[in-house]
Amino acid sequence: MGRGREYEIAFVGLKPGPHEYNYEITDKFFTAFQQQDFRNCQAQIKLVLDKKTGFMLLKFVVGGKLEVTCDRCSNNLPLELWDEFTITVKMVENPEEMNDQEEDPDVYYIGRGESHLHVANWIYEFINLSIPMQKSCDFEKMDGPYCNPAVREMLNRLEENP
Repeated sequence: MGRGREYEIAFVGLKPGPHEYNYEITDKFFTAFQQQDFRNCQAQIKLVLDKKTGFMLLKFVVGGKLEVTCDRCSNNLPLELWDEFTITVKMVENPEEMNDQEEDPDVYYIGRGESHLHVANWIYEFINLSIPMQKSCDFEKMDGPYCNPAVREMLNRLEENP
């Protein structure tokens, strides 16, 4: 996806055991991807790569904040991010075939001859998975501090007089 070396990890020279990487993700990161449903992203990704013999365990911890549009009143709504994701990367002779056959989305295969791991797509995916499907000011009362009062009033009138 046109990502620079910033999101490549050269794992060949790493000793077995855990190795930590930290990434600061802003809106600029997402320009190579499709249009997003959020803006003003200030995410922090902590990646712990635990190198083993023949495979690696990757733990992504997503934190930070971004801004979404409320599904009910269309106002800007700040949203805190926090989530954890784990990927197992296995080194095999035929990674394309193995990835096609693998049913577990948390297992990924790379060729034994590869030396770098590209993590940008996983960062993109995990930030998007950290955003709830329903984004609203206050789901029950619709009276959160960011709720648009004009829209709230109109929705209340429609509810009373359908």
